[in-house]
Amino acid sequence: MAGVSQQSSGAKSELSAALAALKSAVWGVGLASGLINVLALTSSIFMLQVYDRVIPSRSIPTLLALAVLAITLYGFQGVLEVVRSRLLVRIGGALDHSISERIYDILARLPLRAKLANDSVSPLRDLDQMRGFVAGPGLTALFDLPWIPLYLGICFLFHPLIGIVSTIGALVLIALTALTEHLSKTPIEEAARMLGRRSRLAEASRRNAEVLQAMGFRHRLGKRWRDANTEYGSKQQRVSDVGGGLSSISRVLRVVLQSTLLGIGAWLVIEQKASGGVMFASSIMMSRALAPVELSIANWRGFVSARDAWRRLGEMLAFMPARPEQLALPLPQRSLMVANVTVVPPGEKRVVVDGVSFNLTAGQGLGVIGPSASGKSSLIRAIVGVWLPVRGEVRLDGAELDSWDPAVLGDALGYLPQ
Repeated sequence: MAGVSQQSSGAKSELSAALAALKSAVWGVGLASGLINVLALTSSIFMLQVYDRVIPSRSIPTLLALAVLAITLYGFQGVLEVVRSRLLVRIGGALDHSISERIYDILARLPLRAKLANDSVSPLRDLDQMRGFVAGPGLTALFDLPWIPLYLGICFLFHPLIGIVSTIGALVLIALTALTEHLSKTPIEEAARMLGRRSRLAEASRRNAEVLQAMGFRHRLGKRWRDANTEYGSKQQRVSDVGGGLSSISRVLRVVLQSTLLGIGAWLVIEQKASGGVMFASSIMMSRALAPVELSIANWRGFVSARDAWRRLGEMLAFMPARPEQLALPLPQRSLMVANVTVVPPGEKRVVVDGVSFNLTAGQGLGVIGPSASGKSSLIRAIVGVWLPVRGEVRLDGAELDSWDPAVLGDALGYLPQ
């Protein structure tokens, strides 16, 4: 969008304030994630106890007791998974609710302040993108990532060699995550740009259907749309290739690491440096440790899209700050003053009204005449507050137009656009 400055600090403060209002819910998700990750140790511990205690002792009561305990813990884990998922869905909905009215206000005011170069409904799409990411599995992986050291630490407790191999595997997957960011950033940005171009061409075709039909231009504009659509498909394919390829590599790598740990565990058992339970429990533990990284890679595209949506919304909110509350003023009834008003259409540099001044009192009228494109409509837009003059001011009863709430001032104005 042309004319949008980099006033990201105001944007971030407004978005951050909306997120800060949900702090207790976010802490709830963090607490649920912690309990889920602790309960995720159940399968490894159960396997360890079965191999190291039940099988050597051949004790059926011990096996049944362990099974009941494990099933109970699995049940708690399942309940917490559901609670966390619902909390994230509601956080996304609450975030949408807290700023959706501001986004609508921006959509309604933006054409009056700037020339649009992108899809005019992109703020709504960005908001949907953020809400979808918050409610999806990608954010869940981010909450699980801090618990990786816990699993790796337990692998070291099993045996230092098991811990070293697990740590190397985690570092390799983290490197794959960084590679995913590096390789997918540009294609994602280019795909978003081509999506905007394709949408604009489609909207132009819809708005000008009669002209395209009458003048025979439809096939020409259609060719431009097909080119944009082909380019968009190419960029999307590139993004999918990068994400899908690295996600497949991460899955294969995790399987290789699991098999490697089983082999190392078997060797440790043969050398009597570890028990049989450690051999299987360490493989499960490493798989759980690497699962959040793998899930992050699989959902990296959604994370990047949500991050870019957050940035764009921030810039938009900073560019179009919320209106301050106005004091209640009586409706204007006495005078209109236009002082040295100069008007430039939104997003342009060409002056269409230059230094116009006049005063009218109640009961007086004024007609403005001139050839087409001489600035008559632009002057009227400035007088009623549709466009902001770059110089000069418009006052009603001595007060500037923005001293009134537009919903209140509208009762005192009559305006019929051409």
